[in-house]
Amino acid sequence: MGAGFAFLDRVRALKILFISPEVEPFVKVGGLADMVGALPKELAKLGHDVRVVCPAYGSIKGIAEWTARAEPLGVDVGSATHWARTWETVLPGTKVPAYFLENNGFFSRPEVYTSPWGACEDNDLRFTFFSRGALTLCQQLEWYPDVIHCHDWTTGLVPMMLNTTLRGTPLGRAATVLTIHNLEHQGYSPSRIIHFARLPWADFQRDGLVSGEMVNLMKAGLFHSTKLTTVSPTYAREIQTPDGGFGLDGVLRFRSGDLVGIVNGIDDESWDPARDRTLPANYSAADLAGKAGCKAKLQERFGLEVNPSVPIFGVVSRLAEQKGLDLLAEALPGILDRMKVQIVLLGNGDSRLENTFNWAAQAYKGSFGAHIGFDGKLARLIQAGSDFFIMPSRTEPCGLTQMYAMRYGTLPVVRATGGLKDTVENYVEGAEHGTGFVFNDPTVSALSNSVGWACATYYDRPKEMAGLQQRAMAMDLSWRHSASEYVNLYRWAVESRTGVFPG
Repeated sequence: MGAGFAFLDRVRALKILFISPEVEPFVKVGGLADMVGALPKELAKLGHDVRVVCPAYGSIKGIAEWTARAEPLGVDVGSATHWARTWETVLPGTKVPAYFLENNGFFSRPEVYTSPWGACEDNDLRFTFFSRGALTLCQQLEWYPDVIHCHDWTTGLVPMMLNTTLRGTPLGRAATVLTIHNLEHQGYSPSRIIHFARLPWADFQRDGLVSGEMVNLMKAGLFHSTKLTTVSPTYAREIQTPDGGFGLDGVLRFRSGDLVGIVNGIDDESWDPARDRTLPANYSAADLAGKAGCKAKLQERFGLEVNPSVPIFGVVSRLAEQKGLDLLAEALPGILDRMKVQIVLLGNGDSRLENTFNWAAQAYKGSFGAHIGFDGKLARLIQAGSDFFIMPSRTEPCGLTQMYAMRYGTLPVVRATGGLKDTVENYVEGAEHGTGFVFNDPTVSALSNSVGWACATYYDRPKEMAGLQQRAMAMDLSWRHSASEYVNLYRWAVESRTGVFPG
């Protein structure tokens, strides 16, 4: 953005609409939900008028306690108007309105993207209906945003709608910002989506919409959004390369002047070891005594030897090669046979990895424990009770769990990719520097050596270990700084869209 873009949030408040398939705490598949649940809160604190729209999936609980708008929402997609009911609530602890669009045909099922049989075959129709419905809701409310913040492929057609069929309407002045949370997922559709979305057939062309013979919804968003963001600066660079671009690196290089990487933050009020009610004992950087209690409870929970002097390495992750968990599976025997450590793992995903970690829990009983599945309370105990946190990801757009770990005084052992590289400072022996242990190559030996390095630091350099913990816990990992960066980006987008700086 350059030095000329260093102006701060000093002018009029903006109207900002988030259109998202997920929002914490109502529906969550990954880090996208965390961002959409937290960033609007910080923007509202800065004085902006922020609203969020999300589908009303069948899995969302508490909807009957919300307010249903009396006026039905007619969404013009396909050959006839489709209807929705709009439920209204607020993001917890705020006055930020959150709207949920209910349509039994598209969203009564509990799944967000996939069913037990794979990706939902009508995802293109579902999320096109949602995208158009969110824009229709603005028209019904007579509330016209300055900026519409879209997220991933599910909302990729929103910028295109605003650039074509809605360009001459009051909505057409809105700038769009598309955040790429994970470029690997792009959203492919047959050409039927052009008719369903009521887009001009002339736009069905290779440059702006098509990949192969299919419509690529992410590509549409990349071409048509006013500005683009990713969730870390390093990821913004990685996706412009053939190795990290998943076929869209050329598009991203073309849009590089409008692409900005802004690191995600965390909700440091929710993730606070001094106030976290799920923990058996609370603690802070000034008094770490409670962390020992959490460690003992974690060892008990996984059937490990309750020994405060043995370092615990924690893992909370989707079990997938992208996350590098196959590297950990291969490295486990060497680590557990050679080092006096304990390792605990929480996650699910690839069935082969699930079986491997279940086997390891039996073969290395007392040193390794695994819980296949997900348990939010247990995830927090692992963050608090571990000494180190392993993330050997091959790719990691941003990552949140390494930031949760540092907040809880647990030192990350991470590969230098994406947001991991941007958020974890590598330890330098003998110097007061670093918040974790960083390795470069996605190999078993690199991971094993880094675990050994962390283990040696724990046993041989306790003062430096304590310094690492203090620096990690002192980092400002909140959304406050990133929210200000987003405000500046929004103003830049508005000026690009309208030719007028929003002052």
